Amino acid sequence: MKNPNPMEVELKLALAPAGPSTLLEQPLLSTTSARQQTLANSYFDTPEGDLAKARIAVRLRQVDGIVLLTVKTAGQGGGGLSQRQEWEWQVPGPALDLAALAKLPPFQGELADVLPALTPQLRTDFSRRSWQLTGLAMPDATSQGSHIELVLDEGEIISGGYRTPIREVELELKDGDPESLWTLALQLAEQVPLRPSDSSKAARGNALSAQCWLLPTAHSPAEWLHRATLALDAYHDSQQAAFLSDAQAALRQLAEHPALDESARAFAQALPSALQANGQPTADYGKAALTLAHRLTLQTALR
Repeated sequence: MKNPNPMEVELKLALAPAGPSTLLEQPLLSTTSARQQTLANSYFDTPEGDLAKARIAVRLRQVDGIVLLTVKTAGQGGGGLSQRQEWEWQVPGPALDLAALAKLPPFQGELADVLPALTPQLRTDFSRRSWQLTGLAMPDATSQGSHIELVLDEGEIISGGYRTPIREVELELKDGDPESLWTLALQLAEQVPLRPSDSSKAARGNALSAQCWLLPTAHSPAEWLHRATLALDAYHDSQQAAFLSDAQAALRQLAEHPALDESARAFAQALPSALQANGQPTADYGKAALTLAHRLTLQTALR
C-alpha cells in the first residue's frame, strides 16, 4: 500500500475559462515536458451519505490501464491550501478492497459498519496534464530543493443527474518547504486568471447531487476569506446568483475586518472590484487573494 502514514499538502486553484490556455503559455512549463493522462473516477458512499458527512472520500480511479483505490480524509486549511491524509494502492479491478479499507484509521470507529454498503455515487472524468517542477525552475530562494507537482485538470463532475465543469490546477508538495507552493502560485497568478478553491472534487459532486451548498459562519479574516471562496465554488457549480451575492458580501466583510493590519487590508480591499461580474477571477484577484491567504495562514501558524 502506498503512503502508509501519509500527509498530502497541496494548493488548489480554480481557473477562469481562459485560464488553461494562458497557463500553457507560461515559460515555467516549457522547462519540462508534461505527462498527459485520461482519468475516470468513481466515488463511493452509502446511500445515506455517511462518508460525505464524515468528509472522507473513497475513490476508484482508472488510469493508464490500471485501477487505483484511494482514501482521503478532510483537509485542514483554507485559501486553497489543504493538508490531509491520503492512502492509495493498486487493485486488480473495478471493485473496492473492503478488507484493506477496514484496516485504515478512518474505518476503525463507527464507519467500520458502513463499508459493505458503499456503492458508486458520483463520477469525475477529466484529462490531466502534470509537470514535475523542482526548485531550479522557481526563482525564489525559499523554493530551492523543493519538488512540486503541477497538475492541470479539465473535464466534468457527473453526480445525481447533474454536471459541472472541472477546470483547476493543483500544486502538490512532493518534497521541500510548503512556502514553495505559495511562491509558485503567486508566480502563476501574475499572468493566469485564477483563484483559491477550498472544495474538493468529491465535495463538489456531493453538493451537486444533493443540490445543497452549505456555507460556514465566519468571524475572523481567515474565516471570511474561506466563506467567500466556498461561496464562489458553490456559485459556479450551482449557477445560483445568491451564492455570488454571498461571496461579494463576505469579501466586503473581510475588507472591513478590524483585525487586518494596514498592508493586509489593502489586499482585502482589492478583492471585490477584482472579481468580475460573472464571478470569475482576474489576475489581480488571484494575486490579492493568494497574498492575503498566505499572510493569514502564517498568522494562524504563529499563534
